[in-house]
Amino acid sequence: MTDSQDHFDVLIVGAGMSGIDAAYHLSRTLPDMRFAMLDSKDSFGGTWHTHRFPGIRSDSDLYTFGFEWKPWTGVPIATADEILRYLDEALDENDLRRHIRFGQTVRAARWNSGTNLWTVTVERGVETVTLTCRFLWMCSGYYRHTQGYQPDWPGMGDFTGQIVHPQHWPQDLDHTGKRVVVIGSGATAATLIPAMAETAAHVTMLQRSPTYYYPRPKRDELATTLQALDIPQDWVHEIMRRKFLQDGKTMVRRSREEPQAVAAELIGAAQAYLGPDYDVATHFTPSYRPWRQRVAMVPDGDLFVAIRSGQASVVTDTIKRITATGIELDSGQVLEADIIVTATGLTLSALGDVAFQVDGAPVDLTQSWTHRGVMLTGLPNLAMVFGYLRTSWTMRADLVSDYVCRLLAHMQDRGAASVTPALRDTDRDMPVRPWIDPENFNAGYILRALDVMPRQGDRQPWLMTQDYFDDRITLPAANLEDGTLVYR
Repeated sequence: MTDSQDHFDVLIVGAGMSGIDAAYHLSRTLPDMRFAMLDSKDSFGGTWHTHRFPGIRSDSDLYTFGFEWKPWTGVPIATADEILRYLDEALDENDLRRHIRFGQTVRAARWNSGTNLWTVTVERGVETVTLTCRFLWMCSGYYRHTQGYQPDWPGMGDFTGQIVHPQHWPQDLDHTGKRVVVIGSGATAATLIPAMAETAAHVTMLQRSPTYYYPRPKRDELATTLQALDIPQDWVHEIMRRKFLQDGKTMVRRSREEPQAVAAELIGAAQAYLGPDYDVATHFTPSYRPWRQRVAMVPDGDLFVAIRSGQASVVTDTIKRITATGIELDSGQVLEADIIVTATGLTLSALGDVAFQVDGAPVDLTQSWTHRGVMLTGLPNLAMVFGYLRTSWTMRADLVSDYVCRLLAHMQDRGAASVTPALRDTDRDMPVRPWIDPENFNAGYILRALDVMPRQGDRQPWLMTQDYFDDRITLPAANLEDGTLVYR
């Protein structure tokens, strides 16, 4: 007999943005369901708890990255501390904190069709415990929190200074007066460099190839106007949310239809900040069209300001080896350094690296087909959250939360104990497409992990669209009795 304290209707894995959003929707839509949130860390926040590097901030506006149900009242681009305060308020205001169990690492989950239950193996410090649930909701994010991506360059063991990955930042690291080389040019590097440059002797951004940046004011003129008019905060939030969504939609459309014009605008903005004599052709002119990789937000152009001031600089080259005192490049140039920061990206994780079994058989996620980017064939009573790459993550988490709660209510209504996506006969000839189409989005962290991710097809409901404006129509209207969901 399962102890009632260890059995739940729904287990939510993760207490970051997605997990808190799922818990809110579940508590409001199906208040009689018993649920818990499990998180491996000692506090809530997910990404915003894991990353502690200098200057850490959002790379999306908080009107869309924040929750639909809790207005954001600060500046659009927020610091990690501001986001954590926002989440802290969301937990208290909605009585969700009591559902979180911290220090709980989910290692395995076994489905039994005889009992219609998941048995979940959880590491809790030095002990291992098991929990059971009827439905498993994976809100663990898309990358491995315990291991960032760091290439193994020759000579790394010879370096006499410190080599640090932003995902594992030592809280006692003092970079004051130090020579710092940041390897990488993505959103993390763009955040780190101006923050470290304030007190470092000098910061060098070493990039293999350039990235697109979008400098924009930290404060939004429309938001400032609306706040001054004393309009209710939920109105301001909704207006600004729609504004940023429309701005993003226009940018993505233009990047596809007129990529040269958009590239010229972004490169021109960099030139305007850096001055007419700066070599943007070498350092800020990417080889790909805009939005095939993420365009990094630069509030008030702070990265460019640090470079123009001389506090920071950019080198575009490749690494030959790490030396005792710095980095030797393939061009022969040597960058002297006291601290090397490897802002080289994330390691994608398929469903939190949990080992799944169904009726005793291990599940190979690469052989599963996605069902609306929410469920997977071969996995009963399981939903996942994987957000957008061009729109704020939370926009999709919100849609998924609504969908999953509607599905759970539908199961109750029809007396179903389980639901599993399954291909119809007419779907079996679908071409296998990768989880994310590289022709659409080709960031390194995505390409490195396509071989461990599930597959998608060429028609609904077997698509992972990455398109909010499509999902916001198709997910709420999705037919739960279209023959692709098998109820038992």
